[in-house]
Amino acid sequence: MKFQKPLLLLCFVFCLPTANAAEPDTLPPLNEGAAPETLDAMWAGFDPRSEPLETELLHEWEEDDVVLRVIRFRVGVFKGQTATLAAIYGFPKTLPAEKKLPGLVQIHGGGQYADAKACLTNAKRGYATVSIAWAGRISSTKYRVSPDEVKLFWANQVNDPNYRLTTDWGAVDGYHAPGRNPGNQFPSIEPAAWTLDDVESPRNSGWFLCAMAARRALTFLEQQPEVDATRLGVYGHSMGGKLTVLTSVDPRVQAAAPSCGGISDRDNRSPLFRKTLGDGVSLKRIQCPICFLSPANDFHGRIGDLPTAIDELRSEQWRITCSPHHNHQDTAPYEVATQLWMDQHLKGTFEFPTTPETKLDLNGPSASPVFTVTPDASMPVQSVDIFYTSQGKADERPEDRLQTMHRFWHHAEASENGNVWSADLPLETVDAPLWVYANVRYQLNEPVTGAGYYYGIYTTDSFNLSSLLTIATADELQRANVGVQLEPQTMIEDFADGWQKEWFIYSNGPEAWQRRTNKLSSRIYQPPPDAMLSLEVHSDEANTLVIRLDDVATEVSLSGGGWKMISLQPSDFKSASGESVTSWRGLKQLTLSDVERLRRGRGEPSLKLGKRWEGKAPEFRNLQWTRKAE
Repeated sequence: MKFQKPLLLLCFVFCLPTANAAEPDTLPPLNEGAAPETLDAMWAGFDPRSEPLETELLHEWEEDDVVLRVIRFRVGVFKGQTATLAAIYGFPKTLPAEKKLPGLVQIHGGGQYADAKACLTNAKRGYATVSIAWAGRISSTKYRVSPDEVKLFWANQVNDPNYRLTTDWGAVDGYHAPGRNPGNQFPSIEPAAWTLDDVESPRNSGWFLCAMAARRALTFLEQQPEVDATRLGVYGHSMGGKLTVLTSVDPRVQAAAPSCGGISDRDNRSPLFRKTLGDGVSLKRIQCPICFLSPANDFHGRIGDLPTAIDELRSEQWRITCSPHHNHQDTAPYEVATQLWMDQHLKGTFEFPTTPETKLDLNGPSASPVFTVTPDASMPVQSVDIFYTSQGKADERPEDRLQTMHRFWHHAEASENGNVWSADLPLETVDAPLWVYANVRYQLNEPVTGAGYYYGIYTTDSFNLSSLLTIATADELQRANVGVQLEPQTMIEDFADGWQKEWFIYSNGPEAWQRRTNKLSSRIYQPPPDAMLSLEVHSDEANTLVIRLDDVATEVSLSGGGWKMISLQPSDFKSASGESVTSWRGLKQLTLSDVERLRRGRGEPSLKLGKRWEGKAPEFRNLQWTRKAE
């Protein structure tokens, strides 16, 4: 394909709305003014291949034997004006002889950028990738468009040295964080001056516009000489996860991997939205292999919706990976599932083990429920871990965000008998549902390097595969006469072997020692009246330990060279504005760290506590609630 190179002296042409008097709008007008009420009706009249792309080359460079280009191509004509999508496109400079590459569409999340690192790392693994800038933001070492540059583009400030060409939605508004129009609410299907239809319509939503753009990106890949048009995949994070699901109804998609999105958008107040743009509507049309990356505490793609999402799929080829405790972030053994899924279905160079088989027995010989896991042993199994909680809710909704983010997952130590692993699940209550699932960690034949959710570069030699969440209702627990085995206790953590299974960290680096836990949200770890929070710490060097509770924290000076007993009361913890805590009530998350940042109000700088740790990582003992000294 030939790329049109815009002359710098004429760059202003490309940021102005372009009239297309000779061309009809991409989408047909509404039939008698009635909005589409089904998925088929919503997409009716849209052929992602019919219009020319008119691709522009904005910048090109090479990096690590990878060709990288910033481009724009036409999405369509809306209300008489052309909308163009900016993107980064990358592929290996040295192409395999007589063989084309699989192609990937990468879709960023809300507040994120199209990013060259995704294209670069994928190219090194044998893919051509287009990372689409649906919100206008672009990140690369050679061409960057931040929110400030997006605003310069909107204002046509061509003489500003920071001005850059980027996505131009023309007469409509598919931007996000910020939107071009101050009153634009990205998911809304309500009519406005910048929407396609003048009645409530799914075609008014940014979800629909950006899914159109992603389908046009598939057309872009099809037309590249180095790409095999029969091997196309799509993946994205957060809002990009939902857009992945919306895009994967396109029959050209041969593999999909949404992370933290695409399963839980079911609660919109508009029945018309739910019938057309709700996640379940698209999931029921997806026939391609799909892998869901769904951290267990994610607020946007809630793990409790996974069983429903899997049941809705038309595809029988699916996998899931669910990191315990994590919310909207992940570490390498989970993030790598995207790359491995594409390797299997677009390159044929990997084969996922089958989903672990599980069984929950409420009537076994133990007083506790028993969970049994049989993993696929076709690859070397490193570990099997079982996680369960009594903090699941039957119909979690967006307003349950805080509970979802801070739910505590108990770790059950599993015993192995042959290739069958099992564990008792002692419960803290039978008045709430029991949620349980298993993680199986596998050894890779060779390390894999990729760009994660937020484009951090990782390398991992293992990957995680999860079972589907199993749910037992409170009624089922009570009918089975399951008892309560976990009673309130003052010891929060003894730091014995395996303690880190109930704590978590988002760093991919092995040197990081910081940890956090949601134990304080559990009923069994609630503080007694007038309790002190106590901890023993050993540090070889003089350091500062930061202890954080939700959005308040305190600094503890350590002289180094021995164990130190720390005893803290609520007033020792302060917010970013300096306000002291008056009680332990309502706490959910505890963090042990060397550096923490507490957020102030919007637009204000955060408050930094602590400093870089010196020497060996600290050791801990006996984190517990203790009585105040008399």
